[in-house]
Amino acid sequence: MSTHSPPDRSIWAQREERSNFATLRLMTWISLRLGRPFGRVLLRGIVLYYLLLAPAARRASRAYLARVLGRRVRWRDVYRHIFVFATTIHDRVYLLSERFDLFDIRVQGGELVDAALAAGRGAFLVGGHFGSFEVLRAIGRTRPSLRVAIMMYEENARNVNAALATVNPAVKRDVIALGRPEAMLEAREYLDAGAMIGMLADRTLRQDGGDTLLPLEFLGGRVGFPLGPMRMAAMLGRPVIFLTGVYRGGNRYDVHFEALADFSETPRSERAAQVDAAVARYAHLLEQHCRQAPYNWFNFFDFWRESAPTPSEIPPEHTQRERTRTTGTLDA
Repeated sequence: MSTHSPPDRSIWAQREERSNFATLRLMTWISLRLGRPFGRVLLRGIVLYYLLLAPAARRASRAYLARVLGRRVRWRDVYRHIFVFATTIHDRVYLLSERFDLFDIRVQGGELVDAALAAGRGAFLVGGHFGSFEVLRAIGRTRPSLRVAIMMYEENARNVNAALATVNPAVKRDVIALGRPEAMLEAREYLDAGAMIGMLADRTLRQDGGDTLLPLEFLGGRVGFPLGPMRMAAMLGRPVIFLTGVYRGGNRYDVHFEALADFSETPRSERAAQVDAAVARYAHLLEQHCRQAPYNWFNFFDFWRESAPTPSEIPPEHTQRERTRTTGTLDA
């Protein structure tokens, strides 16, 4: 049994969203009344305003872009980065309004979702703070039996969610609020009913930062990726599908579904090793997509510093494996 103590509550979870409910409501109203092109014009001004008044996000964007682009980051690179983020938020207004005619959405790997639906035991759809998760709503239009419950901390985007809820109150949003003991039981109920559980796995599941982190190489740095999401999938014995909704400019999104792991028949004795392997594959896929579509990364804080694992966060079994590999290398 691990005796490591949980680290302090993660900084991203403490940070209040930089948004104003009245402004969001106004932007939503304008977008729906005057159309998407006019809304995009306003969005450019809002992004410029944000860029000037959010130095921490600006610095985080530069640090990330320097890693992924491998060159000197220019001011327009940072502007483009934040604009892509703002655009995906803006597009959620139209996706929630079921204006799917406004979008060119191309799907790869949709057969993985169809297979999971046919099996009737549900699956985990795991993404990251990369691209748009909301485009999944458009995919559901062609798959009436697809139901997705999102596991999230609602308070971290309370204003955005409240404003978007006014767009189409008839749209049912299945949310499993994290931070409660019953969250796991609710997830099992959804899965048993054949639903999917959607979650973002690049940040800890617990707001107190108590998830164990697995240290991995990511975009040239050492990052601790949380084991919690994969451990949950392993405990519930379900397949895991990696999901990204990549914004490609204009009205186009590319949705990718990729097989990540399947814990349906994983023996308890092999669970820890397979969880580690799944997290490593998740980090690899996320890095791959970052390099292919760099401006779709939406972690606007120092991801490497704030995600770096301390010795107490590294699982004992992983530490032992690292020690064994190092010893073996030295002996050779």
